[in-house]
Amino acid sequence: MNLMLPDSGLLFWMTIIFVIVFLILAKFGFPVITGMVEKRTRRIDEALSAARKAEDAIAHLSQEQERIIAETKAQQAAILQEAAAERERIIASAQNQAREEAGRIVEEARQRINEEKEAALKDARKELALISLAVADKVLRKELSDDKAQKELVDRLVDEVV
Repeated sequence: MNLMLPDSGLLFWMTIIFVIVFLILAKFGFPVITGMVEKRTRRIDEALSAARKAEDAIAHLSQEQERIIAETKAQQAAILQEAAAERERIIASAQNQAREEAGRIVEEARQRINEEKEAALKDARKELALISLAVADKVLRKELSDDKAQKELVDRLVDEVV
């Protein structure tokens, strides 16, 4: 018996067994294996499709996020401009009020100064009149101390009146 060359009977039975095993595998094994391979291929395709959809969704969300950020920045700029305008309006209003109040205070001060000036002038005139009367009284008493001077003054005043 040659170990390198099998016997023809052995070769025949091996071929028959191979064909039977192959037919059993072809009938029952290969369809299950190909079905599993096809099922796995479908799952991989579905996963790839889902990944593409997810990638598209992420790209869309990224664009949406950029749009929202741009809108937010625009709103922020508008709010800041509005706040700056309001600040300027408030400052201008406060300045106008301060000017009006300062003008009113200055006018009141001028009036008060004029009133006090008039009062001081009245007092000064009154004091001057009193001093003048006192001086005139003293001068008249001195000049009219004798009877002759009194008669001359009365005559002169009567002549001036007439």
